[in-house]
Amino acid sequence: MVTRTARRRAFRTSRAARQTASSRAMEWLARAGLAARGVMYVLIGIIAVQIAVNGSRQHADRAGAVRLVAQTPFGALILWLLVFGFAGMTLWRLSEALWGSNEADGHNASKRVSNLACGVFYGVVTYGILKYALGIGQPSSSDKQSQDLTAAVLKYQGGQAVVAIAGVVVVLAGLYTIYKAYKLSFLEHLPMASASPRTRKVVTRLGQIGGIARGIVFGTVGVFLVFAAQDANPRQAKGIDSALRALAHTPLGPWLLVVVALGLVTFGVYSCCEARWRAV
Repeated sequence: MVTRTARRRAFRTSRAARQTASSRAMEWLARAGLAARGVMYVLIGIIAVQIAVNGSRQHADRAGAVRLVAQTPFGALILWLLVFGFAGMTLWRLSEALWGSNEADGHNASKRVSNLACGVFYGVVTYGILKYALGIGQPSSSDKQSQDLTAAVLKYQGGQAVVAIAGVVVVLAGLYTIYKAYKLSFLEHLPMASASPRTRKVVTRLGQIGGIARGIVFGTVGVFLVFAAQDANPRQAKGIDSALRALAHTPLGPWLLVVVALGLVTFGVYSCCEARWRAV
């Protein structure tokens, strides 16, 4: 009897959790998260353009973006909106990891693991911005985070192999992101039947260009991880900021950084379009 009652309670709890995961409130949390991500990428792209044009010393990453926001007249309000948005993104991704998503492969184990990783990542982002908004901690640059994590892994036997594998995985993730953007795979999650043909065309190009730029940045970060593993030197690991700055030292010079930076701004605008139209 006790067991049967416990099962009924567990079933009701599970059903309630599933209903919450697919509720209107969760949908709005997801859209707030997509909008916050869009704002962050726009800011990172703007800083990267400034680096290419006048050698700005601002960090072209999340740390630099939140510091830039804090300097504006409504900085405190915007920071709290970003905290709310990224908290929404965290809850949305974790709910999809637990209960699956509405996508065709949304209940596959690999998709759930991917959503779990995204949820954890955005949870860390939320925590970092929250501390800064409360005035109890400075945001760490992506370079420092990458180097600290790499150094911690390299301390262990087999650490070089782990870092090398991680670097290859990030490079492959970058290439896959570029491929999906080129093939317009993102449109599968973006029903826009209510939008005009011109709007659909603009959003499609925003997603394609922005996705390719994002993939280039991911791939560059992965390459530096491979170099760090090869030389067992955590200082060679780079975050988004140094990865972007490295583009300015290629044969194409600062122009390549400008192109990629504008691509990140484009992805930020596309992410805001996702906040409007994505199926969540």
